[in-house]
Amino acid sequence: MKIRILLADDHTILRAGLKMMLNAQPDMDIVGEAQDGRQAIQEAQRIQPDVILMDITMPDINGIEATKQIKRLLPDVRILVLTMHENDEYVFQACVLVPQAICSKRPPIPN
Repeated sequence: MKIRILLADDHTILRAGLKMMLNAQPDMDIVGEAQDGRQAIQEAQRIQPDVILMDITMPDINGIEATKQIKRLLPDVRILVLTMHENDEYVFQACVLVPQAICSKRPPIPN
């Protein structure tokens, strides 16, 4: 059985790249996309994915608020938070929501 994934990010190019990479995996399937927090909540309810890749900073409703609402509606969904922020407050707020992981969009610092 494939892992059903919802991509929630306001950057179309990033969503397209993630979609291409993840759909190339034999056990993963992108079942929906959202460009803002409100759409992420709606799509999560409609699709009921296994995993949501959620950007923190999105228009309308940000990823932190969208994550709160989705976890209330769908407590079993796994959420992986994506961020390019290094701001401790954003990361702290995301950690409080108990996502399964937080990943930085920033490239690693070379050694």
